[in-house]
Amino acid sequence: MPSQIVIECGKALAAQNLSVAFAESATAGRLAAEFSLCAESGTILKGGLVCYDALLKQTILHVPADMIQKFTPESAEVTQELANRLQSFIPADIHIGVTGLTCPGGSETTEKPVGTMFVHAYFKDKSVAAREVFKGSPEEIMLQCIDMVAKLILQEIPRSQPEEKAA
Repeated sequence: MPSQIVIECGKALAAQNLSVAFAESATAGRLAAEFSLCAESGTILKGGLVCYDALLKQTILHVPADMIQKFTPESAEVTQELANRLQSFIPADIHIGVTGLTCPGGSETTEKPVGTMFVHAYFKDKSVAAREVFKGSPEEIMLQCIDMVAKLILQEIPRSQPEEKAA
């Protein structure tokens, strides 16, 4: 069962007739899976792409290899690029990219320790980024990140909604 914040997010998206799509790396499809468990999933969830390996970020979403080399596969820059490029693959109102480090073996450093998660969201023409360092097991880090995504959506929906009506 999804967390309470994910359930609330699903209800809010459905109430505003908004849909969401995900480009996932570190969450490996768990983000889409959690949103699929919401009662409103049939109307809010468009789908997702799992690009866990850096090569898939390049071959599926066409993230430039030099960008991945310069910033690492788990970075704010690559996360933004995933969300941006997802827009041409899956039609939705909101496009979200997620990368990060749920366990050792990636690009962790003292400035970017294990537990660092990057989220980037596109709400129509608005772009929002988030970075957080979580503690716990890989699954706990993943679930905390999923809740962060739901909170981010809930924070941004009211702001983006009046713009839609004015357009």
